[in-house]
Amino acid sequence: MNFSLVICTYMRPQPLLRLLNSVQTQTVYPSEVLIIDGSTNDETKKILDVNPFKSLKYFKVEDIQRGLTKQRNFGIQKVSNESEIICFLDDDTVLENDYFEQLLSTYTSFPNALGVGGYITNEVVWTKSKTLTSKKKFFYDGFERSEPLRFRVRLFFGLQPNTKPCVLPKFSHGRSVSFLPPSGKIYKVEQFMGGVSSFKKEVFDTMIFSTYFEGYGLYEDADFTLRLSNLGELYVNTSARLRHYHDASGRPNKFKYGKMVARNGWYVWRVKHPNPSLKNRLKWNFTFILLMKLRFINVFTSKNKIEALTEGFGRFFGWLSLIFYKPKIER
Repeated sequence: MNFSLVICTYMRPQPLLRLLNSVQTQTVYPSEVLIIDGSTNDETKKILDVNPFKSLKYFKVEDIQRGLTKQRNFGIQKVSNESEIICFLDDDTVLENDYFEQLLSTYTSFPNALGVGGYITNEVVWTKSKTLTSKKKFFYDGFERSEPLRFRVRLFFGLQPNTKPCVLPKFSHGRSVSFLPPSGKIYKVEQFMGGVSSFKKEVFDTMIFSTYFEGYGLYEDADFTLRLSNLGELYVNTSARLRHYHDASGRPNKFKYGKMVARNGWYVWRVKHPNPSLKNRLKWNFTFILLMKLRFINVFTSKNKIEALTEGFGRFFGWLSLIFYKPKIER
């Protein structure tokens, strides 16, 4: 299967090099590797010049094209016409050596799949279990993990998600891919992470990543996959494994991030559920307020007190802004 890899990067030359080294050891190698660089310096190009990789194509974008969604759309335009699948990876990930082989096998097993997501292994500790062993645990498909405090508090207030992981509830605030266990199975989903994703190239004949999500683009992947799930089948293959190291460089300040959590979160909710009932509108707001309060409590419980306070105020002002002007939904 002819496939291309698109990596959008910004000011992360060393993490990018680490990723490319893991791509080089793959059992199945991409037909082309496109680096879409939005950096404001030449450090990424310099490191690639002295570390050549097979079939690599480097593109430096101008200011007007900088930002995750814009860079992804730019990369799609540069992909070879012969490519059947386009894979996307965050520049701070590292692949297990059969990542692409496992990912592509999903399209063979499920010919109707429009997109397949990979599985991050180093962020959550899971253990095998026949049943739930504690109220502080989350159990799914023969495995359990620690239940984050925010979900335990939501349960107390009757605001727990009422759908499977990666399926968005009607009041949003669902469970992400990190709540799928390392079972080796393939799960049908509605959304997955853009930084560990792949799609049939034909998808981009009629769809692009939304330019609403500028710059850092928080939740742009949820927006795209939720829109695509209305058109066809999406899957996560938990055998397509990689590690994510969350490099801090290139991330926005915490106040701006907090505003994104509010406004972009609202946007994604309305993409999938454009006309929610009054009950689900109330549940979205109550859940958001509850999570915002928990973030403010982190000022007293976490080491990064200033970050927690700044993000908390960002969430508050982002939520308040929704009363006066809501984002315009792109269809």
